[in-house]
Amino acid sequence: MKAMILAAGYGTRLWPLTADRTKPAIPFLGKPLVGYVAEYLAGYGFNDVVVNLHHRPESVREALGDGSKFGVKLNYVIEEEILGTSGALDNAKELLAGDTFLVINGKIITDIDLSKAYETHKKTGAIATLVLLPNYKRERFSQVITKEGTVIGFGGMPDKDSPSDNAGNLITHSQNHDFQVQHQASEQNAQSSGLNPQSAIEAVPLMFTGIQFLEPKIFDYIPRGVFSHSVTDVYPKAWESGELVAAHVAEGKWYELSTIQRYLEISLIVNEGNNNGVIDGNGNTVSKDANVVNTILWDEITIEPDAVVRNSIIGDGVKIKSEDVFEDVVVVRRDLIEKEEPPPKALKGVVMGDNFVVDLTQ
Repeated sequence: MKAMILAAGYGTRLWPLTADRTKPAIPFLGKPLVGYVAEYLAGYGFNDVVVNLHHRPESVREALGDGSKFGVKLNYVIEEEILGTSGALDNAKELLAGDTFLVINGKIITDIDLSKAYETHKKTGAIATLVLLPNYKRERFSQVITKEGTVIGFGGMPDKDSPSDNAGNLITHSQNHDFQVQHQASEQNAQSSGLNPQSAIEAVPLMFTGIQFLEPKIFDYIPRGVFSHSVTDVYPKAWESGELVAAHVAEGKWYELSTIQRYLEISLIVNEGNNNGVIDGNGNTVSKDANVVNTILWDEITIEPDAVVRNSIIGDGVKIKSEDVFEDVVVVRRDLIEKEEPPPKALKGVVMGDNFVVDLTQ
């Protein structure tokens, strides 16, 4: 079976880390993020993988190569203009059409069982199966509205405001069982009361994991050669034609890295405090007299004696001088961003000598 990794996004909320690379190419515990996704797919027998590229395409090519070191064979497709979640599929149609295929976001870390999701897909005979998770914390992810195992719509964010997006979800089997009981009860109550199906998700809202199985017939509903999104442009048309979109409620670990804060937080969680919380890249020179804790170090970094670095991300080639103190910041080389216009969603930063520093507490 073929798979497609969506890797064309700008990564504006990760800037300046994405000034010279796309979001899926940022390092995560010694590998490019998209490399983890490729290995995850290989573990379920997906050997033929398509990757779409747009922003800094060379960064993904350099990170993945031909895919062999991650256990897959890769085909790259370029988007001269960004095409959206379903426009990307249309652009890769010749490589995907012909059989069931999987689509996965290139910015997630997960151990969700894909074989169980595929069983749901085949059992239901759906044109698409969305892999979902219960959003127990009511974090800021759009709600997916389901009824009797099928997706019937998409809603807004959960009612509860959250100070951050999502630091990751770990859904256990017992939690998932509890969710199924609550969810079924909510649906039954909604139906018996004549309420809108939205009420069926009020107990525990569901969120989309960025993983879906699709049948080739989905291309009948994707606009040709233009920007389009599955949620707004494809699934509504499929529903109008009577197509079934199945819901597979999964369990397992799931982390989505789309902001700088989340990238740091999740990296530290997965690292589990090893090496004093320091995630060390290649070619770094760190003085034994420096105080470095809970920090991601990319490559070719120099940290001099008596420098203090805590809870931060240090980009390639940065030099931190003796007695410098950096806490809760991102530091990249100034020359990396001098000719760059910060994206609208990017955090604000300041130039400090040869470095550009972004405060993560803003």
